[in-house]
Amino acid sequence: MTQVAVSELDERVPGRRWTVRLDAAGRGSAAVRISCSRPACAEQRLPSAAAGRAAAAAHLKAHLRAAPAPRPGAYCACRADGCHAHLPDTGRHARAEPWRCGGPVVLAVVTDREGRWWKAMECCSRCAAATPGAKTATTSQAPGPQTGAPPTPVAPGAGTPQFSNPQAAAGTGLPAPRSAPGRRRPPQAKIAQRVIPHDLRPVALRDELVELGDLFRAYQQRTEPDLALLADLHERKAQAFTTWADVSGIESLRLEARRAEQAATAARFQHRQRTGGIADGDGPAVSRLLTAPTQGDHARSVLAYVANHSPLPGSEARLLTLMLTLRTAHKGTGNLVGQDLNALGLTDPEGLVEQLTGCGWLTLPGTAGDLLASRPENPTPISIPSLVPRDGEAGPFTFGKKMRPKLSGWAQKVISDKKLRKAKATAGTRLLALTLATQTDAAGRLGPGGQGIALHALTAWVPIESGELQHLVDHLTTADWLAEAALTDTQLTGQLTERVLPLTCPLPA
Repeated sequence: MTQVAVSELDERVPGRRWTVRLDAAGRGSAAVRISCSRPACAEQRLPSAAAGRAAAAAHLKAHLRAAPAPRPGAYCACRADGCHAHLPDTGRHARAEPWRCGGPVVLAVVTDREGRWWKAMECCSRCAAATPGAKTATTSQAPGPQTGAPPTPVAPGAGTPQFSNPQAAAGTGLPAPRSAPGRRRPPQAKIAQRVIPHDLRPVALRDELVELGDLFRAYQQRTEPDLALLADLHERKAQAFTTWADVSGIESLRLEARRAEQAATAARFQHRQRTGGIADGDGPAVSRLLTAPTQGDHARSVLAYVANHSPLPGSEARLLTLMLTLRTAHKGTGNLVGQDLNALGLTDPEGLVEQLTGCGWLTLPGTAGDLLASRPENPTPISIPSLVPRDGEAGPFTFGKKMRPKLSGWAQKVISDKKLRKAKATAGTRLLALTLATQTDAAGRLGPGGQGIALHALTAWVPIESGELQHLVDHLTTADWLAEAALTDTQLTGQLTERVLPLTCPLPA
């Protein structure tokens, strides 16, 4: 019997199959690409994963609409995919016998949980039911051939149903059997990759978890983040998971609730950083250039390092040393052009570069004049030996290579501010502006908690005499950088203007 079934299966045509995949378009980009195993389908590129999933699903649906009905004579395309009906069993009997396939041939669709690929295949209904996550799209009109033993013929009248309809009794027409309704599983509600039990009690808790799962999925489809909304969702999730852990006794749910509390706190803090500490609805939001608190900490660490390791005295040398350090902070090497130096407002940039190279702090392949004459299409490579990591030792800074250009770009934005350039601000004024941008609270008030900056700390970062500080403060006030400034013998108080709030790095609360 088995030999007959195998020969019948071998005579059947192979089932059709094709796959639609969603992959990243490249490193460092949110764009995705869609590819299809059909040779005639061209690759597509979309700007986000959400748009890619929608396009991939639409592409697969178009194939299903255009594809002909499943062929009753096709054998399963899932035999090479580890179908449960074809995998060997651990018991005594092997599970590869063809009689385990059966039912009409269907067109089944399978996708992974992460939404990275969609596969359509022609197989029997039994194998479609044995494949996890498979959904039947189309069924063949006629049932596939029976691969097992043929049914034993039964003589008319012997054990067959009797009908009161005389025409049916005479054999002129039997009523068609009523097809059993397909058994459908109710859709599983999920949140954070966890299935919400349908019998979870109290019912209000289950409804809250289902609603939260829908809200989190809707948030992932947003084109712009809303950190205040995200924090609210995480707070609700923490409360719901804590209640779920209480009623079920599952300790991992309690751990998930703690992670949600931490995520809510982080989202609240980032929201305050971006809005300048202004509550929702009380004022406009502030979109800062350095958004994360750790980025501001890294900026302050570079300023502190330069204050302690500057090779030359004076504010001009300090500003040049700071900008060169930011250019080479990761590995001690970087590229520079003449415009980078000319934008610092130095009185003698060539002389300062020669002094830095003369004392061995800076290394150039040519002269200082060559550096000042270099252009963006041909930058000059520079090196700072003290920043080059030694064998087996880390450099003086803890941030990575992706953070370095962010910090350097932020500093360049500050010192190249339009009103500072228009007022022809000196290097000391620009260095003071850069320092004050890192010494404010979230609302832009100077010092920790807006209480002001100690004068001895300020002069350590900006190497000027205390008598010169009032002159620089007046320059920043004129350039619309500083407002309500008050300089005493011990501290400087004031408020950075709203115009420059995006350039600030607030101190930790």
